[in-house]
Amino acid sequence: MSEPTPTPPEKPSAFEKWRRTAMLVTGLGVTEDERLDYLVEQARLSCEEKKARFMQRSPAVVFMLNHLRAAGCELPPSNIVCAPCDRRSAGGFNPQKGAIVLCQGVFFGDAHMENTMVHEMVHMFDHCRFKVDWLNLRHHACSEIRANSLSGDCRFSRELRIGSLAFTKHHQDCVRRRAITSVSRNLMCPDKATAERVVNEVFESCFKDTRPFDEIY
Repeated sequence: MSEPTPTPPEKPSAFEKWRRTAMLVTGLGVTEDERLDYLVEQARLSCEEKKARFMQRSPAVVFMLNHLRAAGCELPPSNIVCAPCDRRSAGGFNPQKGAIVLCQGVFFGDAHMENTMVHEMVHMFDHCRFKVDWLNLRHHACSEIRANSLSGDCRFSRELRIGSLAFTKHHQDCVRRRAITSVSRNLMCPDKATAERVVNEVFESCFKDTRPFDEIY
């Protein structure tokens, strides 16, 4: 006599799915770990969706992708990774792996994420074209100056939103300040005064170098 065929479990109804999602969002009826896992995954999915859209439709991102390809440094979607990371940063470039990290859940808008992608792609372009030694503070400072200047990080509206507004030489002041902050975190940098000195030493020549753009984006 044959065994009876087991009945497959019923799929959850639309209401049950909605109820489960509401529980995960509010934290009611679920553990804190379950809620955190859900929120992390939602942040990743949102980051991945926007990443794909920017890689297809953002003029600045597509421009950088084309120039990276022409320089011999292809950047496939799999090498742009959305992940949770240090809240001090919005993204990062890993020169050993030729990969960019986007810090999911920290962007305060699409423009911030787009600027971050371009910023890290400028670092990748510099590494590909100019063989940057990231432990050399002058090399690091130059790439930070270029990335902050060319990415849109220091646009007037962006700086206004984060409460840092300089009316005189606004763009240059923003680029200099952000570059000093980044260089001061380099393992080879002993203190902020050293970061300031190194950034100031290379600022003029590196700020003028807008490659691969014709001008500041």
